[in-house]
Amino acid sequence: MSLIVVGSMAYDAIETPFGKTDWIVGGAATYAAYAASNFIRPINQVSIVGYDFAQEEMDELTRRGVNLEGVEIVSDKKSFFWSGRYHMDMNTRDTLVTDLNVLTDFNPIIPESYQGSEFVMLGNVLPSLQISVVQQLKIRPKLIVMDTMNFWMDNALPDLKKLLTMVDVLLVNDSEARQLSGQFSLVKAAKEIQKMGPQYLVIKKGEHGALLFHGDQVFFAPALPLEEVFDPTGAGDTFAGGFIGHIAQTRDVSFENMKTAIIVGSAMASFCVEKFGPTRLKEITKRDIDGRIRQFVDLVNFDIELV
Repeated sequence: MSLIVVGSMAYDAIETPFGKTDWIVGGAATYAAYAASNFIRPINQVSIVGYDFAQEEMDELTRRGVNLEGVEIVSDKKSFFWSGRYHMDMNTRDTLVTDLNVLTDFNPIIPESYQGSEFVMLGNVLPSLQISVVQQLKIRPKLIVMDTMNFWMDNALPDLKKLLTMVDVLLVNDSEARQLSGQFSLVKAAKEIQKMGPQYLVIKKGEHGALLFHGDQVFFAPALPLEEVFDPTGAGDTFAGGFIGHIAQTRDVSFENMKTAIIVGSAMASFCVEKFGPTRLKEITKRDIDGRIRQFVDLVNFDIELV
C-alpha cells in the first residue's frame, strides 16, 4: 500500500483576528502528507522547494513515513511563499503576497520507486502538471483524487477538462462547483461535473461541512462545531489528506467507505484549524484522532420513531 501526494511545499505568513505568524511551513502537499501519514505509509511526496526550506521540516516528514525522493531541491531559489490576512468570519481572506519562486520551475517527475502506488492525491497545482503526473504512471492506480480551484477554471479550463476525464474523485468547494458546472443547485452541479469524468465529487463547504456525490447517491457530513478556530489555512488540504489516507489504509473505494473517509477528512481538518499552520497536526496522536471521529459520529447519530 502506498500513496503519491503531489503539490506545493511552501512557507506562509498568516494573520487572523486571533494572531499572526510571519514564517511557518505550509503548502498543499505538506498539509496532505501530515494528515495522511496517520493512516498510510509510505507517502511518496512529489514537490519542489528552495534552499530556504528547513532541514528539520524535511526530517520531520521523513520521520512520519514521507518519502522525499520526488521532492526537487533548487539550490539558488527560494521556496514558494504566500501571505494572507483572514477576516473575522474566517471564511474570507485577502492575499497579500504570492511569490511563486521555485514553483515556476515545477516539473513533477515520478521516480521509478513510486511506480505501482495504488493511490494518488493531486494537490492544487497547474492542471497541465497534474496531467503530466497521471501520464507518467505506468500502472493505473486504484484511485486518483484531485483538487483544483477557480483560478484554473478561469485560466486553464481546457487542460482542467482534459484532466477531469483522467481522475476518479474531484475535490472542490461550493463556489468552485457552481463555477465549473454553471449550476447554482449543488445537486445539479454535481450531476454536470460527473458527466465531465469523475465518478465521485466532494464539495467542501468549510464550517458547514462537506457533500459526497456518486451517481444519484448523496452523503452529507457536518463540520464539528469548534469553540476555537485559530487559523483555517491548509484545512482543505488536510481534509484531502485524511480522506485519501483512510481510503488508502482500507483499500476500499466504495461509496460507503468514502462516507467514512469524509468523516475522517473532516476530523483531521478540525484539528488543523486549532493552531497556526500544521502545528496541531504535528501534535495529535491516534487516540486524539479516534476521539475526534467519535465526536463526529455522535453529532450525526440519532434514533427516531416515526408516528
